[in-house]
Amino acid sequence: MPPLAALERFFERLFERPTARFFRTRLQPVQLQRRIERAMEAERLSTADRTLVPNRYVVHLNPDDLDSFGDFSETLAAELADGTLVFARAHRYTLVDRPRVDLLADPTVARADILVDARFADPIAGRAVGPDALRRSQPGSVREPPDDPATSTMVFEVPKPEGPRARLLLTEPAGDQREIDLDGKLLTIGRATDNGLVVRDGRVSRHHGRVASRRGTLVYTDLGSTNGSRVNGNPVEEVVLGVGDRIEIGDSMLLVESLESSGRGA
Repeated sequence: MPPLAALERFFERLFERPTARFFRTRLQPVQLQRRIERAMEAERLSTADRTLVPNRYVVHLNPDDLDSFGDFSETLAAELADGTLVFARAHRYTLVDRPRVDLLADPTVARADILVDARFADPIAGRAVGPDALRRSQPGSVREPPDDPATSTMVFEVPKPEGPRARLLLTEPAGDQREIDLDGKLLTIGRATDNGLVVRDGRVSRHHGRVASRRGTLVYTDLGSTNGSRVNGNPVEEVVLGVGDRIEIGDSMLLVESLESSGRGA
């Protein structure tokens, strides 16, 4: 999440939720819409010629808050999806399919709080993909006006690049070394035996980090480890890797020896 979005989220928690609790205010649909829009902005991906945004949104609400919408909740989800599409069009964002919004009762969410899980999902099977599909409203939603080419949000199939192949060299505190070949699949790293790469290092967390492919690149992500992660000596939470990069976890180190993507050298 970009720093600005994280700061905005902090102030939301600091002011909005306690105030709503104190006055026992009921969540309003416009609040849900704004949170979805913020989630869209936070997860957008910019390329050379377009900005991609998520098309699936799961809104987590306290069960009591969700119950307050009653039978209106199903229609509300459709209207939120319509509003999300309008927002994307207004900002000329690109979607892989018409937005879908689901409302989920989540006991772990505090009263008057809203958590939105935004993600990119494949187009729904059987649904036409193209500008014409965007003109079809969901059941119960308001009919949309014809598309204006100047403001339409184009829909297309997101290419799925082949995951990069890489070789990592692990050096543990005792000096033992192991080579790990990656074929584009997710690799979890930590002390726990359910990790793809089990590291014998007391300063490494049970689930310390992961290496995964993302849009043709190799990305390392720290999973909230106790002692943190460093790449080339710099503390990181998430970073794109290249040949020669050194991932330092605890007293162990992972060296990216080689990296290939889609048959081409990195």
